Amino acid sequence: MKFKKPKFWEYKKPNIFAYLLYPIAILINILKKFRIKNRTKEFKIKTICIGNFYLGGTGKTSLAIEINKILQSKNIRSCFIKKYYKDQRDEQKLLNMSGKLFLSSERAEALKKAENENYEVAILDDGLQDKSIVSDISFVCFNNLNWIGNGFTIPAGPLREEFRNIKKYNHIFINGNLENLDAIKKDIEKINSEIKIHIGEYQPLNLVEFDLKNKFIVFSGIGNHKTFISMLNKHKFDIKKNIEFPDHYQYSNEDINKILLEAKNLECEIITTEKDYLRLNNFKLNNIKYIKTKLKIHDEEKLINSLFKI
Repeated sequence: MKFKKPKFWEYKKPNIFAYLLYPIAILINILKKFRIKNRTKEFKIKTICIGNFYLGGTGKTSLAIEINKILQSKNIRSCFIKKYYKDQRDEQKLLNMSGKLFLSSERAEALKKAENENYEVAILDDGLQDKSIVSDISFVCFNNLNWIGNGFTIPAGPLREEFRNIKKYNHIFINGNLENLDAIKKDIEKINSEIKIHIGEYQPLNLVEFDLKNKFIVFSGIGNHKTFISMLNKHKFDIKKNIEFPDHYQYSNEDINKILLEAKNLECEIITTEKDYLRLNNFKLNNIKYIKTKLKIHDEEKLINSLFKI
């Protein structure tokens, strides 16, 4: 069964369930501090880590793809590094479509393969908490709607590590549709006023394929479903119903047939994300369209300057 994040994780303040689980979260954080650290492996290849604190839905893969495009435009041999997880084939396909991907059960092994093939820069999609690797530059990604949720760490909240740990990093990347930015920046600056904050906005690339006079049912199994809906609303899609599945959800025939039937009853077209579309395999794809998106980096020059200091 696929894990779906509890709703109380997304609340702006902790509720009773969060406080009941808080002692477990404290214990886990204490155990992490006493855990024996893995030996740091050194590599000749330069490394850029795209990671997160919030569990899922922070746009790591989108940012990794855009950074790869920037490096390749400068004639730098760059590649992607990703730890292999069976349920993340959608992200693996997206990365493969955008460049060279090295997959392994251990990121260090994938980095060694990239090094042996003479790549100059490796972009790690995830791995911020992997203590076996110290990257040359790290970006901590957040989604501007989810932000830090209730602010607690797992299992009381959605954070992989305590928010105050951002003081250890030099770059934060905020993905989404530009909501809540002033409040987010204030939260960050309270902890680290020197950190560089970068902003990204999701932009649809294939709007011409859709008649906005029509009605739509939207579904997705991604970590930032609300951001996907926010983008569609921003572009005036008439959404009659949206259906959220767990992140990296593997759809069954029953799931798709239910969506097709509901769309027929409501006289709607069906939209999903490109990541979800890649997971649909041989379902009835003629009746389902996907939105192809690009992450626009609002301060690209500042980000490029950061990249070329590594």
